Amino acid sequence: MELEPYSTARDEFQGGDISIWLDANESPYPNGVNRYPDPHQKKLKERVAALTGVAAESVFIGGAGSDEAIDIIFRIFCTPGKDNAVAIAPSYGVYKVAAAVNDVSMREVLLNEDFSLPVERLLSAADSHTKVIWICSPNNPTGNAFPKEEIIEIARKFNGIVVVDEAYADFSGKETLLGEIGKVKNLIVLRTFSKAWGMAGLRAGMAFADPEIIEYFGRVKYPYNMSSMVQEELMRHIEKGTGGHIPEIISERDKMAAELANASCVEKVYPSDANFLLVKVSDADALYDYLIINGVIVRNRSRMPLCADTLRITVGTPDENLRTVSLIKNFYE
Repeated sequence: MELEPYSTARDEFQGGDISIWLDANESPYPNGVNRYPDPHQKKLKERVAALTGVAAESVFIGGAGSDEAIDIIFRIFCTPGKDNAVAIAPSYGVYKVAAAVNDVSMREVLLNEDFSLPVERLLSAADSHTKVIWICSPNNPTGNAFPKEEIIEIARKFNGIVVVDEAYADFSGKETLLGEIGKVKNLIVLRTFSKAWGMAGLRAGMAFADPEIIEYFGRVKYPYNMSSMVQEELMRHIEKGTGGHIPEIISERDKMAAELANASCVEKVYPSDANFLLVKVSDADALYDYLIINGVIVRNRSRMPLCADTLRITVGTPDENLRTVSLIKNFYE
């Protein structure tokens, strides 16, 4: 694979006592952001490595949450107009969007009726032109995490890349795949700062993989894909931690699930390993409109496969959850 990265001015700098920087055509007048950011986010990667237990050379950090990493995976491994990818359905819609943007055919394989992973059907959907299998775990919008052993089985039987999107893994009691990085060579694990870390506004995500794969990420990404201000803000928030919000969100999720199960319009609350609940109701469109009228917005997932008449409800603050549950319990069609 011949991919030559753009060489930034600082890539050629080997260290030394430099006081005059005239190499990158920047403005010489200090204003806090007049210099280019570190294109390799070295300090941030070291901090993420320490946080996750994954070696720094196995870490990629990108913008747009995990979406930059998703797009890069298609660009590294798939030939436009020739190759295809396989994904579970229903799942995160950006996989399909990124496939279309990169002219890669997407083959969607329905989950089992209980939302479990169809291991053999996923493998059977692949052919010699299938380069990537996408698995979101915990899955969006179903909320369930898949057994680690099943994903590893797919990775070992598939002659391509298996991507596991763990955007919601911090809310799950299931074992993460991060410990398999370096052991399972064709595995890529995605994480994000948008959910448990509460930094959706910074638009930053992570990819973890074998160092050889991460090297290709570095070749394909645009050189300055993350501003210095975002890098500094991420470092600051990482030092602060998640503020103890994860246990509260999990507790609130379980309370909401129990309360919603008693609402007359609710037919089923699906088990969740994420920071949201998928709820099957008698009339999702009507309930959605009713909530909007009362100042609450949720996500109507009724048009997705296997998700007829379902709403995806994010876990909010205790007061927000109490208000939302009360409205749903008082809904009359």
